Amino acid sequence: MEHKTVTTPKGKRRKGNTTVALIAHDAKKVDIVMFASEHFDLLKGCQLIATGSTGENIMKNTELDVKCMLAGPNGGDLQIGGLIASGEVDLVIFLRDPLFAQPHDPDISALMRVCDVHNIPLATNPASARLLLHSIAKQLDILTPAS
Repeated sequence: MEHKTVTTPKGKRRKGNTTVALIAHDAKKVDIVMFASEHFDLLKGCQLIATGSTGENIMKNTELDVKCMLAGPNGGDLQIGGLIASGEVDLVIFLRDPLFAQPHDPDISALMRVCDVHNIPLATNPASARLLLHSIAKQLDILTPAS
């Protein structure tokens, strides 16, 4: 039996059309806000989506515009997974708390799986998020002089 990775066909990418999903467990909310602040110049040129309180925290503490989904435990992870499967997300930054089990672990596993199935870059810590964000920005030519 042959295994194939599903790739969602996408139209020609244009500058500023990159969609980044931002997700963080409760213990990582401060980290994702700090990450968004530190990478404001790159993220302001992207379409941002996030799970409920993560998006609200980012908007409250930065001037970034974020489309908020439901909270993760209420289906927000699955909503973002659906957008990934539809080819509407280019990068997922999911700062997970590796020290504690989450009550919605099956949703988290499904989100990570859909990233793998659709070949979408997924960062689960600030170091990998930084590398992926800068790599995509360079590839799509959305780097700003301040970056």
